[in-house]
Amino acid sequence: MPTSPFLNKNLIILIACQGLFLTNNVTFIAINGLVGLGLTPVAWMATLPVMGYVVGSALSTSLVSKAQSRYGRRRSFQLGLVVAFFSSLICAYAAWSKNFWLLTAGTLVAGFYSANAQLYRFAAAELTSEEHKEKAISWVLAGGIMGAVLGPNLASWTKNLFPVPFVGAYISLTLVAITGVVLMQFIHFPAEASNPSGAQTQRSIKDIIAQPIFIVSAICAALGYGIMNLLMAATPLAMEVCGHPFSSTALVLEFHVISMFAPGFFTGSLIKRFGKVKIMVTGLLLNALCVAIALSGEDLSHFIAALICLGVGWNFLFTGATSMAMSTYRPEEKNKAQAAINFFVFSTMALTSFGSGALVTTQGWSLLNAWSLILLVIIGLSLLFLIFRLKYKD
Repeated sequence: MPTSPFLNKNLIILIACQGLFLTNNVTFIAINGLVGLGLTPVAWMATLPVMGYVVGSALSTSLVSKAQSRYGRRRSFQLGLVVAFFSSLICAYAAWSKNFWLLTAGTLVAGFYSANAQLYRFAAAELTSEEHKEKAISWVLAGGIMGAVLGPNLASWTKNLFPVPFVGAYISLTLVAITGVVLMQFIHFPAEASNPSGAQTQRSIKDIIAQPIFIVSAICAALGYGIMNLLMAATPLAMEVCGHPFSSTALVLEFHVISMFAPGFFTGSLIKRFGKVKIMVTGLLLNALCVAIALSGEDLSHFIAALICLGVGWNFLFTGATSMAMSTYRPEEKNKAQAAINFFVFSTMALTSFGSGALVTTQGWSLLNAWSLILLVIIGLSLLFLIFRLKYKD
């Protein structure tokens, strides 16, 4: 593949690492709720292992920020992959020994990897020229297509590899982690990414997050991810309750994650042409369409169509919010600013991960979707504030 100031060797490898991250992520989401449901003493606790993953991510944001500052991008990213290797082994043993709380602890540890890998999108902007940063962010996110295809199928292929269901899926994720460590060794990150200068000019994190544009971008990124996570984490449980086989669940998740990341190949170009706000509003409308479809029925076609809309809507909201947030901090402030954004994202995901299991098992799929409308209204109000009060045009 020919290289250019935009699509260079470093960026291509980072795209592949994003694919490996999503392979881990999607496999976890596809199986953790089901494994948890088989082990938990009460059904509404089934998604606690999913929640553990994002709680661990939220708790790790500060540690990851420090690791990024001390060791630089590459070493910190590789440390995250090493943690992914050992956490997968913990989860495999927990499933084998039928230990629900050890499974939850294993996913909590895995959150450190997630907190690291969520910075790939920011690192992408450092690997290309200034005018291509939106495209770099969206193309790295597009690398998740590999996880969209590999993750659900990996879970399905390895489900019965061992006598205990899904132990093989966790074991296979150790190989994914090792591959990531090797690939990351070949990426050269700019020196300033790991050794920022001008520390005396840095603002406090309080000053950074107090900026209205930062607040709006954080709301859209966190709640956009929250809605997606609320519905996606509940999908395997909802489909099982509706009598759909796991092969159908894997198919729905495959369509969903492809729709999350395939738009990345052109979202950056759309942002450059139409502006961040219009793309984010489009993402909001697609999320609303997802809820409308989900409320209209529970056939396989309804699940597929709803989660495709959910995926594309998430991509537009999250990519736009990430690009917007990058205008609110200086290069030397990036570690703490990015950690703050990811903390808000992971905290919201933690609540929705737990809420998805509790709501879908007690209230049902339809009421779960209805509750998500509250988050959509908050995003809509924040975008209206951005447009009419802040007069944001970009």
